[in-house]
Amino acid sequence: MKKGAQSMWLIIFGAVFAAALAGLVYMVFAVGRFGGIKALAGDKKWLGHLLSLLVIAAVFGAVSLSMSVINGVIVFLHEVLFFLLFGGVMRIVTRISGKESAVNWQGWLAIVSSVIYLAIGWYLLHHVWQTDYSLKTQKQLDLRIAMFADSHLSTTFDGEGFARYMKTIEAQEPDIVLLPGDFVDDWSDKKDMLIACEAMGKMKVRYGVWFSYGNHDEGFFNNRNFTAAELEQALRDNGIHILSDEYELVDDRFYVVGRKDYTMGERKDMTELLSGIDTSKYIIVLDHEPNDYDNEAASPADLVVSGHTHGGQLFPVTYVGEWFGINDRTYGYENRSGTDFIVTSGISDWEIQFKTGTKSEYVIIDVSQ
Repeated sequence: MKKGAQSMWLIIFGAVFAAALAGLVYMVFAVGRFGGIKALAGDKKWLGHLLSLLVIAAVFGAVSLSMSVINGVIVFLHEVLFFLLFGGVMRIVTRISGKESAVNWQGWLAIVSSVIYLAIGWYLLHHVWQTDYSLKTQKQLDLRIAMFADSHLSTTFDGEGFARYMKTIEAQEPDIVLLPGDFVDDWSDKKDMLIACEAMGKMKVRYGVWFSYGNHDEGFFNNRNFTAAELEQALRDNGIHILSDEYELVDDRFYVVGRKDYTMGERKDMTELLSGIDTSKYIIVLDHEPNDYDNEAASPADLVVSGHTHGGQLFPVTYVGEWFGINDRTYGYENRSGTDFIVTSGISDWEIQFKTGTKSEYVIIDVSQ
C-alpha cells in the first residue's frame, strides 16, 4: 500500500476509534433517558449507566455476531449520529414550547431513523442496478461494453448469486465484458470462485470477458482456501482474458489494455505501456484504482474504466479518497482532455454491509461514432 493511502487509512481508523469512544460515553447518558432504564435504576445513577452500557453492548454484540465487528461499529456510529441529531432537534423544540416532554422523543426518533436509514443502505448494497453511458468517438467503432468491478466474491453473494448477475448482464447483449479488479477477496471461498469463473466463461459474448487485477485479488493475509495462482488458472481455464501491464488488439478493431494495480508494486507508466500501439484504433484501459487520470488523459487512451472506490460507500465520508488525493474521482463519468473516464460503484462490496452514499451496479457503455 502506498504511503498516501496508508496515511489516509491511519487517519480514518484513528478518527473512527476516537468517534466510537466519545460516542460510547454520550450514548451511556442518552440511552439512560429511556423510561424503562430510569425505572429500573431508580435513584442509583451508576446502575442506570451500567444498564445503558449493557443495552449498548447487547446491540453491538448482536450486530457483530450476525454480520461482523466492523459492521457493529458502523451501526453504532450511525446510532450516535442520529441520537445527536435528534438531541439537537428536541432541545430546539423544548426551548420553543417551554416545556419538556415526558417521552424520550430523542431516543425513539433516533432508533427508528437509524433502523430505516441502515435498512435502505443494506438494500442499496444488496440489490444491483444497471447504469448506462453513451459515448461518442471519432474513431471507427460501434461497441457495447458491459463493465462491473468489486464483486468481492462471498461478501453479498456466493458463486451462484454471481452467476445470476452474469445472466442479467448477458441479457443486455454486450459485445465485451470488462472486469477491472477485486473479483475476489481474502475471505472468498474456492467453491464460489470456481462457480463464478465458470459463469463468466459460459457468457455468450462476442469478444469475451477481460480482467485486470485489483488490490484484493491476490490476497493480503492468506486467509482464503485458494491461492493467487489457482485464481489465475481458474480464470484462464474458463477463457477469461487476463491483462497485467499489457494490451491486446481485438478483432483488428480496438485495443483492451490492463494496468497492474498501483498498490501491487512497480508498474509501467502509460507511455511505456502503450508503446507501439496503433492510435488510430479505439483504446480501452482497465485500471482498478482511479488515481492516474492526468497521465492517462495525456496518453492515446480513449476510455478508462475503474472501480475500487465503491462509489464512496458511506455518507458523509463519500469523497474521503479525493480529499486525501488518493483518488481522482469517486464515482461516475468525466472527460479529461478528450479521454473518457468511468468509475463504477461496484456490483458488491468489501465487508461493510451498507451503501448509504451510492448503490451497487453494473455498467453498460455504448460507444459509437
